[in-house]
Formats: sequence, structure tokens, C-alpha cells
Amino acid sequence: CCPPDCSCQWTDWIDVSYPDGSDRNSGDYETFENIVKNDPSWVCAKVEDISCRAEKFPDVAIEDLGQKVECSIDRGLICNNSDQRPGGMIQMPVCLNYEISVCCVPDLPECLSVPTPSTTTAPPSSTTLSLPTSTTVSMPTPSGPPSSTTSTTTPRTTTPPTSTTSSSTPGTTTT
Repeated sequence: CCPPDCSCQWTDWIDVSYPDGSDRNSGDYETFENIVKNDPSWVCAKVEDISCRAEKFPDVAIEDLGQKVECSIDRGLICNNSDQRPGGMIQMPVCLNYEISVCCVPDLPECLSVPTPSTTTAPPSSTTLSLPTSTTVSMPTPSGPPSSTTSTTTPRTTTPPTSTTSSSTPGTTTT
């Protein structure tokens, strides 16, 4: 009849860890591992999205709280007391109590076998920049593959003209 609905479903807010303010080595750990330890029946076959918030400040984005917090679809939420500094909204160098909600893909074989589109794009293989022979250009030589962390950088390959009988006018750069 009909294929199953494979769109992810948001969980209720989950809070299985509470930071110990007297222990600098403590923190708040709303990790998937800790959630399963707390509730062995909890299943999230594939986390597609995550939302993290401070329990006492549910309407404030965690970026605006001034705490160093990891909120990722790979691990959940991690906040280490040792990473916190007093200041901003929080005057104590300890983690707030956080909670997470995750959007889970249903645990059905037909939902998990569907490939998800990749959000990364490969840079162009090369861009050629021709320079006239009368111009001296000093360019750094790349020591490895182009960085994939910056999406605005286009890798370039510099190719000098193959002969000195170039038709470009001296002093003019053609790109």
C-alpha cells in the first residue's frame, strides 16, 4: 500500500544528568550513551537533528548564555564545569542544567536504508590563472589538499604561459 513515514520525530525534552557545582571535573552530560544507561528502552536509530536548551532559560539560545557547550547530533550535549568562566548571564563557573530534544528517524529498515543527501560540496578540481610573462607573482605552494572547513575559498592552480610569444599586452593581467 503505502511506504512508511520516515520523517524524523522529535522527542520530549530529555534531562538525565545534573551538574555538580562543587566538582570542577563534573558537568552536564545529556549524551546518547547516558540516555540509554538511564532508560535502556530508549531507541533512536538515527539522530537527524538536535535542540539543546538550559532548563532555567528555555527561551534563550545556548550561544547567548556565555557557556562553552557541545550540542551535536553525534554525541548529544556535553558541558564541562572546567570549561566555564564566570561572567555574562551566569556568574558561577559551573554548567547550567541542560536538556535536549532529538529528531529521530523511525527504527524501520526501509527508513534507515534511504541515503541522505550530503551537505558538503566538492571544490572545483582546478581553476587556471594565466599571467603575462612580464609580471612577477609570488604565490605560496599548497602543502596539502585544500581545507574543507572554509566554503568561500576556491583553490587555484597557477599555470605560467607556455611560450614567450604571448599575445597578451605587457602589464595587463588576464584572469
